[in-house]
Amino acid sequence: MLQRILIFFIIAYAPLVYAQDLDLLDDDMEEPVTEYTFATFKTNRVVNGHSIETVAKKEFDFKISHRFGFLSGGPYDLFGLDQATMRIGGDYGITDNLNVGIGRSTVDKTYDGFVKYKFLKQSSGVKNMPITAAWISHMGVTTLKWTNPDRENYFSSRLHYTHQLLIARKFTEGLSVQLSPTLVHKNLIDSANLKNDILALGIGVRQKLTNRTTLNLEYYYTLPDQLEENKTNVLSVGFDIETGGHVFQLFFTNSSGPFEKAFITDTKAKWLDGDVRFGFNIARVFNF
Repeated sequence: MLQRILIFFIIAYAPLVYAQDLDLLDDDMEEPVTEYTFATFKTNRVVNGHSIETVAKKEFDFKISHRFGFLSGGPYDLFGLDQATMRIGGDYGITDNLNVGIGRSTVDKTYDGFVKYKFLKQSSGVKNMPITAAWISHMGVTTLKWTNPDRENYFSSRLHYTHQLLIARKFTEGLSVQLSPTLVHKNLIDSANLKNDILALGIGVRQKLTNRTTLNLEYYYTLPDQLEENKTNVLSVGFDIETGGHVFQLFFTNSSGPFEKAFITDTKAKWLDGDVRFGFNIARVFNF
């Protein structure tokens, strides 16, 4: 009788033991995977400048950007709200990694466009890549009336270009850092003593505060002896706030320009002089 009971239990449990062995074998045979890093920044702008983030394929990211006057204007200018510069534009995703964008700014009545391509993604696992990297080429055209229309003026004098290599790393879930080596080219300069090509290095830092808010810092350092004496580097501090389909960026900056040539090479105001502006960017993504 005892032998029959033992045989019964062996027959009953043998399939379970075999199945467990197969599960262990499957676990051993699972191929390693590559895990990609996402959301290095909350949106495709750090503050003024581009971040390495791109818009997904067939998405259009509509943006409205405002920079008001100086806070030092006091109550008479409603702390700068009586004066503002503005840009309306958008970014479109041709693919997840290739974006194009257009916009129009009140600064020098400038139309601008860009192409942006992300060619590296931070990842771990089978493919270990420590950084995310993107390239962006930007062109702008000013449409102000000529100051001297009687002389011969060239359309090419209205053009300027910016090229940037964006390199970023997400060190932790909360901390991301980006470096942005930058070249700005102006076809027309005010004096023969100035340079057409200006080199700068942008630094952006993002610190996550909550699931929906981040603190952003952005600074563009222009190499010495490239700008006029009354020009200075741009520093911006702000917050990203995500609310459903919108991302609000609220910030303080010493620049009025919402595009690269303006805020990198044409900033005159200085933080230490109290010449600080409040600004905001509003972004809304549409799917097509």
